[in-house]
Amino acid sequence: MLADMRDIHADRDDEASSRGADFEKLLGDLSARFAALPPSEVDGEIGRALGVVAEWFQTDRCVFMEFSADFATLTVRHLWTPAGVTRPVPLVTAHEVAPWAFGEFRQGRRVVLGTLPDDLPVDALQDRAYFARADLRATVGVPVIVGNNTTCVLSTTDVKSHRVWTRRDVDRLQLVANILGGAYHRQRTDEELQARIAEISRLKTRLEHENVYLREEIEATHDFAEIIGRSAPLRTALEQVARVAPTGASVLLQGETGTGKELLARAIHARSPRKLQPMIKVDCSAIPPSLIESELFGHEKGAFTGAVSTRVSRFEVAHGGTLFLDEIGELPVDLQPKLLRLLQDGEFERVGSNRTIKVDVRVITATHRDLAVASRDGSFRQDLYYRLNVFPIEVPPLRARRDDIPLLVWGIINRRQDQLQRKIARVRRQDMLALQAYDWPGNVRELQNVIERALILTTGDVLQLDGAFSPVPAEGMHRHESQRLDVVERDHIVEVLERCNWRINGTGHAAEVLGLKPNTLRFRMKRLNIVRPTRQ
Repeated sequence: MLADMRDIHADRDDEASSRGADFEKLLGDLSARFAALPPSEVDGEIGRALGVVAEWFQTDRCVFMEFSADFATLTVRHLWTPAGVTRPVPLVTAHEVAPWAFGEFRQGRRVVLGTLPDDLPVDALQDRAYFARADLRATVGVPVIVGNNTTCVLSTTDVKSHRVWTRRDVDRLQLVANILGGAYHRQRTDEELQARIAEISRLKTRLEHENVYLREEIEATHDFAEIIGRSAPLRTALEQVARVAPTGASVLLQGETGTGKELLARAIHARSPRKLQPMIKVDCSAIPPSLIESELFGHEKGAFTGAVSTRVSRFEVAHGGTLFLDEIGELPVDLQPKLLRLLQDGEFERVGSNRTIKVDVRVITATHRDLAVASRDGSFRQDLYYRLNVFPIEVPPLRARRDDIPLLVWGIINRRQDQLQRKIARVRRQDMLALQAYDWPGNVRELQNVIERALILTTGDVLQLDGAFSPVPAEGMHRHESQRLDVVERDHIVEVLERCNWRINGTGHAAEVLGLKPNTLRFRMKRLNIVRPTRQ
């Protein structure tokens, strides 16, 4: 009998030794496999490893769960069950369905239950109900602790019979859990790192585009350095600017070309909560219709012939700030619905993409056209006009604020004379009166060009207007007062072109006289059907 007992103990020792060796091999295989595994493949490998763990422990189910960042939920990330075994409902809200077990795991404690539901505390009523519904007979779960926080839980379960979990079983499951949990934590860390790198790349791209636009703005010639004047019409406009600037409402600046609408737009932005973010300008009249959609809304690489790279939209660059759409009346009708959607919902898609992009942008628009008339005759969408016209501001023409002309003249002189190496002490009274008597169809921009040409021609300390200023007779100007604005604009451009012998580019030629970029002048000539007469 004694010999038989020794044989039985020897068999058990051999079996224990064999299982121990098997486990050491399993543990070594898992360690080697996960140590060399790229983060992107961790999820798939954990799913396979759970089957190996369940097979070794001879259980019916193996679950890998993850705590949320606020430790409010415990979510099943991977689940293994053999064919024919019902999968349990994921413990997405474990604090509700099994609050006792959830609390144990959150505190970093193991849950070892060999006889369910008897092993549960008497007061763990919800846990008892849950384990009964799930038809579980025995379960063991161990937490994975990274730093001072419980991040994951590995659990294996019997659904067929109760069982006795030894301390060695639980320790072995803990070793496996540490390997899987460590790999999962590395994967999560890598995902967060990649997300941050992607965000940094996105911000870098946006910053690069923003810098390009800001450089263009710095290099561009603005009408004048600051808003100068104290006439009643200008004061009215500035009072409206002060009222609307903090509100975030859309603003429509209406006025003739060269009146300083962009300066008022910048004043609105500078007095708004968005002032620390960029203000991006788009001149709708200076961009060919075939390119304006790409310019405004961006495009994806390969969206059309010549799209060799992705272009970030002006709206994305202006995100958090202000977008100033100058000459909005020239926006093609087929693009107006896309702009309307963006104004209403803050959403758009780049050309060649179906991915919706959300932006937070305040839009300020400006036009020299009568959009109310354009909306009635169908050349401008009525719903877009109403959306833009939330707060209209009329920017007065220079002829309506003649008292401001002396201030503007000296403002231009003081800003430009050092750059042109001049020192002006006086402007003759008759010259100032002539400047005030002129109707200035090109407004402040035209005045600036006249004064700068005079500075170039002046040799002493008295400003010389001769050769820099050839005013149209007053009666000739009055003849246009009852005409449409586009007719007045066309006549003025033709007059300047004829005076410059139809030369557009270069110092002293038509584009400079009118205060426009050459391409902008060509675009307006095409729009107004201005063609150089053929020589007879």
